[in-house]
Amino acid sequence: MALRFLCHLLVILLVIAQINANLEGDALYALRRAVNDPENVLQSWDPTLVDPCTWFHVTCDADNRVTRIDLGNAKLSGKLVPELGKLERLQYLELYMNNLMGPIPAELGQLKSLVSLDLYHNNLTGSIPPSLSNLSNLKFLRLNGNRLTGRIPRQLTNLGNLKIFDVSNNDLCGTIPVSGSFSKFTEESFVNNSRLEGPELMGFVRYDVGGCK
Repeated sequence: MALRFLCHLLVILLVIAQINANLEGDALYALRRAVNDPENVLQSWDPTLVDPCTWFHVTCDADNRVTRIDLGNAKLSGKLVPELGKLERLQYLELYMNNLMGPIPAELGQLKSLVSLDLYHNNLTGSIPPSLSNLSNLKFLRLNGNRLTGRIPRQLTNLGNLKIFDVSNNDLCGTIPVSGSFSKFTEESFVNNSRLEGPELMGFVRYDVGGCK
């Protein structure tokens, strides 16, 4: 009886692992479909190969769950996709120095294991999603060198583990939060945003002062 139970349990675990692999493979393939890849760096991302851990530029853990996507400086263009939010164990999302356009999907705020989000030197537009404040493990958030607009979400000050934050060289506006994790960031994190009005000053400069879109 015990042996039969263990066999059933093993089958269930294998089915769950297969489902997770399919979900993560589908999420990664959604990214492949949404980008142009002139150097064929995503050639191995074949949806007929169920396990995405066999694909180049993808790293997995012992449970075959995706933990890293390393596609920095890969000459990719196109858009990010909300399906990336399904990669529950993703720790490193490295898509810097490409030509990605469009908004940062709010669904990236579902990546609770994320340690590093590097999207710098692209052509991303729109605002910084407040949902990124859900990434409690995040240590590195680099969005510099894009065309982002709007305010710096005050919710990001709750990211207690954040060590590096860089939104320089964008088109952000409003004031710079200074509480929480933001108390340790220098001016270099915010330079070349001509519409930023400076830091909040103990209530003298309100976060929501002035017009900012």
